[in-house]
Amino acid sequence: MIEVDPKLQIEDSYISFRFSRSGGPGGQNVNKVETRVELRFQMDACPALSEAHRIRLRKAFPSYVTTEGEFIVVSDLTRSRERNRSDAIAKLVEMLTATRRPPKRRVPTRPSRAQKRRRLENKRKRSEIKRTRKLDGAD
Repeated sequence: MIEVDPKLQIEDSYISFRFSRSGGPGGQNVNKVETRVELRFQMDACPALSEAHRIRLRKAFPSYVTTEGEFIVVSDLTRSRERNRSDAIAKLVEMLTATRRPPKRRVPTRPSRAQKRRRLENKRKRSEIKRTRKLDGAD
């Protein structure tokens, strides 16, 4: 079981792993050992996720979601299968945590009377500076 937070735990039955050969440098190790990890999370079937959370996850990470509703995370950072497996789980947890709650809406506010006065005062000062520049250059 993967614990995202105390209220959200994902059963192991909704997660599967695939291993393949990793690319990049590494000599013979790359050619013979399957260290690349592909974590497949069946998010559409998982009852731990709410429908709103699924929608936010799809919107935030569209390239990770398949048409079958699987969320795929890949890791091939290290030469160790177990460390890549842990890294893939950590990535999944991070993505689920990031989309846990909807973003807070901004409450529109108006500038105060003092802010308006300061802004207009600064505009007048700046205008005066530029006007005097033009007059100085005419001499």
